[in-house]
Amino acid sequence: MRLTVATEPVRNLPKRADPILRMIPGPADINANGHIFGGWVLGVMDQAGGIVAGRIAQGACATVAIEKMEFIAPILLRDIISVYATLERRGRTSMGIRIEVIATRARGQQEVKVTEGLFTFVALDDDHKPRALPEA
Repeated sequence: MRLTVATEPVRNLPKRADPILRMIPGPADINANGHIFGGWVLGVMDQAGGIVAGRIAQGACATVAIEKMEFIAPILLRDIISVYATLERRGRTSMGIRIEVIATRARGQQEVKVTEGLFTFVALDDDHKPRALPEA
């Protein structure tokens, strides 16, 4: 599979709330191809999802699954990464958080959607066991 770097700004990006996280990857985050490690962005996505899940659960949460993770375009050195996370589904103890990552490059002239995924989090009690989510 060959990755290509988008050269045109992504059109019709969905309107979003403010990003949960904004990061700039550094030289230590680059793989041999000059792209940012997939594990680095996965960790950033998990952090953002955990922030949203913790707010919804009003307490501790754990990541239990990652569904439909898709790397769309590479993240490059000097990209500014904005991570957006929204509640997609809610169960009794768990929630699905949709996480989308947008790279801003070319000194803010270009936005590229680089990855997205659906992360499932479970609310935890003091014994680290699943607990019911508070009423919505």
